[in-house]
Amino acid sequence: MSAAYTVRDSATMLRRNLLHIRRYPSLSIMLVAQPVLFLLLFVYVFGGTLGAGLPAEDAGLLGQAGGGDRGDYLEYITPGILFMTIASVALGTAISTATDMTKGIIARFRTMNIARVSVLTGHVLGAVIKTAGAVVIVTAFAFLLGFRSDAGPLDWLGAVGLLLLIAFSLTWLTVGMGLAADSVETASNTPLFLMILPFVSSSFVPTDAMPAGVRQFAEHQPFTPMIDTLRALVTGTPTGSDLWLAIGWCALIALLGFLWSRRLFLRVPTK
Repeated sequence: MSAAYTVRDSATMLRRNLLHIRRYPSLSIMLVAQPVLFLLLFVYVFGGTLGAGLPAEDAGLLGQAGGGDRGDYLEYITPGILFMTIASVALGTAISTATDMTKGIIARFRTMNIARVSVLTGHVLGAVIKTAGAVVIVTAFAFLLGFRSDAGPLDWLGAVGLLLLIAFSLTWLTVGMGLAADSVETASNTPLFLMILPFVSSSFVPTDAMPAGVRQFAEHQPFTPMIDTLRALVTGTPTGSDLWLAIGWCALIALLGFLWSRRLFLRVPTK
């Protein structure tokens, strides 16, 4: 099948998923509400204490002793909340994919004369668009709470590119989870590690403040360089080697997620 037909079929499947988003807005609202609640909780309940415990360089207080305040903690935590926004939408993608599987529509699509990959790309592209909207909302909310940044246009452009890359990679992974799940309930539980792992990373506190064993895990898990790179971009500080680690992890997760999803999709019976 030619590339033109593949693009056309992918656009059709994307339109189908966008219609689902419009017709069932409650799920999208819940996926955005969760990171907003985390932002409010950690800034206004824990922000004073955790902000005071930030190292001077993380609190933007180079040359001074001591940590920061609630505003400094908002600046520190916002990149981690944006990552959790992406993970939250990706979890919803696993649910929508599993719903298609349990209703038999995936098997029906396989009998049609369409590019097979378009069924999967429709889910992925729809989720990336939903993620972009959710990230804009959460970012605007952070600015309303007082988030400020010294990042320039190129830094923000890099941050947007990284956010889209993370969304793309995690979505392919959760599409595979949705295809592998035997029920919608299973699909809603399997990707929960995407929401748990950020808590054992640099999202909420610097890894240097963790016990030795936990610190080793936090520093070497995939999400920490992604969050650290995003934090550096949105605050206008150097990314260092974390940038290449983040890109490498995203590429690996996307590749494995795509190959796994494609294999599972081709095994779906047509009857």
